[in-house]
Amino acid sequence: MDKRNQKTEFGMEKILLSRIDIENSHKLEVYEAHGGYQAIRKVLGKVAPEDLINIVKQSGLRGRGGAGFPTGLKWSFIPKESEKPKYLCCNADEGEPGTFKDRVLMCKDPHMLIEGMILCSYAIGIQLSFIYIRGEFQQEADTLDAAVAEAYKKGYLGKNILGSGFNHDIIVQRGAGAYVCGEETALIESVEGHRGNPRLKPPFPALVGVFNCPTVINNVETLSSVPFIVCNGADAYRAFGTEKSPGTKLFSISGNVQKPGVYELPLGTPLKNLIYDKAGGLLAGRRLKGVIPGGSSSPILLPDEIEGLTLDYESIAGAGSMLGSGAVIVIDDRWSIPKIAWRLAVFYAHESCGQCTPCREGTAWTRDIFKRICNGGGEPQDLDLILDIQDNIMGKTLCPLGDAAAMPAIAFVKKFKDEFLNLMKNN
Repeated sequence: MDKRNQKTEFGMEKILLSRIDIENSHKLEVYEAHGGYQAIRKVLGKVAPEDLINIVKQSGLRGRGGAGFPTGLKWSFIPKESEKPKYLCCNADEGEPGTFKDRVLMCKDPHMLIEGMILCSYAIGIQLSFIYIRGEFQQEADTLDAAVAEAYKKGYLGKNILGSGFNHDIIVQRGAGAYVCGEETALIESVEGHRGNPRLKPPFPALVGVFNCPTVINNVETLSSVPFIVCNGADAYRAFGTEKSPGTKLFSISGNVQKPGVYELPLGTPLKNLIYDKAGGLLAGRRLKGVIPGGSSSPILLPDEIEGLTLDYESIAGAGSMLGSGAVIVIDDRWSIPKIAWRLAVFYAHESCGQCTPCREGTAWTRDIFKRICNGGGEPQDLDLILDIQDNIMGKTLCPLGDAAAMPAIAFVKKFKDEFLNLMKNN
């Protein structure tokens, strides 16, 4: 553990969840009373846009939607000079099973997100942005609509914000509940009013995005981190986390723990600290069977694989899984891995847009084979068949949904082969 993590071991300054326990934290006046909208007052018309991008680069902030790509670098890909308008799309789709962190920010501190979007738009030269929100998030969408209206009324959105000469508008756009629209090009298609099918890349959204114009796409948590960075500086943000994974991260922990919920921790915190200290551990008498560390698309880890494992992008990847969206799902010895594998396969087969043959056919075949195994008709060669199908999906689709379905299926079969075989014998 380096000095940054030692600094936060016995209690840390919260960056993202600092206001959520305050009464009416979603209201503009509460946000202002606790430091809100100071970042745009510090920057608009006073700091050059390029310098703002450099501050975000220096902070080391990485995308919190799952990929972990450096945020400032992503912003710098947008052309500085463009004959076409530029757009920002905030990805608030949050459809990954096990993930529920962004909805906390949208419900409890929507103005932090709005301020982050204004800062991003100022840095890039964007006058119109969209919050693309998951269709099932009715309360969250209503809260955002109200917060955007408050921001317009106070002059934080609209024309000539704070007398800076910068204009910016935000539209809250509701999706229709498709998991695939969390993928950035499918999100763009949906924003444009089309069916949410992923696009072939290249061209990438930075050049050809919404309405064929340069577009930056960032997650809710990513954008919500920017006001702290601007107000306190890149070094203050780097005081948390690790060298390669700076800052804090929200972790959604669910499954067989005593205190499921959303926790903010410095990146580099031991995974077992989250499970046993923050979330209270397993119920008495239960034994840990496995941990899914980054949402349902990340391969499951066995108990011995999480020993000494820390919550950062590099460490989780080194263990053969992904930090992803930070959705930790804990599974104890009561649960059947084959049945969990089947349930997830049902989800991915249902959510495939059907555009790519390997994903459309492969996810359905995987679902049907897991179903057959769980219903007593499985044979040992089915396990090799499942692995062969995943090999024909991995890396062969337009978007990551195919890989998201294949990676956990491979891990379940390889790491719990005996459980599958025992189920076949017993049936």
